[in-house]
Amino acid sequence: MPSPLTDDLLDAAVAAGVAEANDLDWKSELPPAKGLPQTDFPKDVAAMANSGGGVIVFGVRESQKAATARVDVGEFDEAYERSMRSAAFTAISPPVFGLNVHRLGDEENRAVVVEVFASVDGPHLIYKNDYFAAPMRNDSDTVWMKERQIEAMYRARFEERRHATEALDALFQEAAAGRDSDKRAWLIAVAHPRIPRFRGRLTREEARAVLTKTVGLALTYAGRGGIHPLENVDRDNPRPGLRRWVAVNNATGERSMWRESWMSIHHDGSVTVAAAVGGHRMSSDAYFEGWQVESVAIECAIADLLALARTAAETTGNDEYDVRLGIEWVGEEPLMILTKDNMGFTYDGVSVPLHHYTPVETTVNAAEPALDFFWHVHDFAQDCVNQGGVSNVLMIQPPARDSLA
Repeated sequence: MPSPLTDDLLDAAVAAGVAEANDLDWKSELPPAKGLPQTDFPKDVAAMANSGGGVIVFGVRESQKAATARVDVGEFDEAYERSMRSAAFTAISPPVFGLNVHRLGDEENRAVVVEVFASVDGPHLIYKNDYFAAPMRNDSDTVWMKERQIEAMYRARFEERRHATEALDALFQEAAAGRDSDKRAWLIAVAHPRIPRFRGRLTREEARAVLTKTVGLALTYAGRGGIHPLENVDRDNPRPGLRRWVAVNNATGERSMWRESWMSIHHDGSVTVAAAVGGHRMSSDAYFEGWQVESVAIECAIADLLALARTAAETTGNDEYDVRLGIEWVGEEPLMILTKDNMGFTYDGVSVPLHHYTPVETTVNAAEPALDFFWHVHDFAQDCVNQGGVSNVLMIQPPARDSLA
């Protein structure tokens, strides 16, 4: 059975003389940090990604492809780790995302393990002199793909994209089914892992923990001041559904139904949000029309969905997610997305009437650094409100990109 990557596990593999294979590559030394994209590192990563994923272990000497001894690789800091991720992004086309880098052992016995996941974007190509080439693993060796192999991988990529679109369609249709979108607009947002990695079933306790952790992260993305779907579902008592857990609506009663929300966490890591966003309350005794949607309601739902995807990914081991957001409204009046003026009052002077809201899609890496992901939340929200004529988001304000350094 798969085990966590530990120093003891590496020692055991070396003692057993484990041989290199399609998914295992022994390396005695780290490549130089300077000029890393020009070393064999991108080729080795691309070959693993093109061959179903695997691990590259730096710090093991081999003979006839079998491990023989541990070798200290020396200092390995965060800057070097960032260089590895950067090389996988800039020196490989399309980029390889989501490298897991593990540091094992103490001084004089240090090793670095780079975990490369299977990719749906193959073939991954590297630029070699004046040509592109596609490496792949052939047992313990790295070889170059032939034309027919490249053709087959492109065909597989397009077929995977078709299946991913079908999976997203099914999630979206399920989440949208049965909503009273003839009376009030409903926001439907779904996220599906591109390669679902979790094969078990989430327990109720795990689902509850994901929902609980999501609250704090969502409020980091979009603070209080809007209507968060997460605040209107029963997070402490998720109900079982078909291969999922459902956080049911708890905004009940005449005075609360305008905040109705539903959320779900699927066993494969998919997540969904369905929230009534039309007809929200604008004062103690007055409500917007069903076709009027405040942009901050869209922002809050996006913050909740993507925070839920990120926390679910931690539990299920997923990384890249396809995301779709739509607003369902079938009433006679055109949909209007409302913003606020400089005084904080509702403003529709820039709103564009929408007879149909075109679903907005993106792909995010839920395992990427926190600030990078925060900016993806922002950019997705901006796309979603731009469609209604609103230029800027009001609540999702990440730190300056310069602070990434």
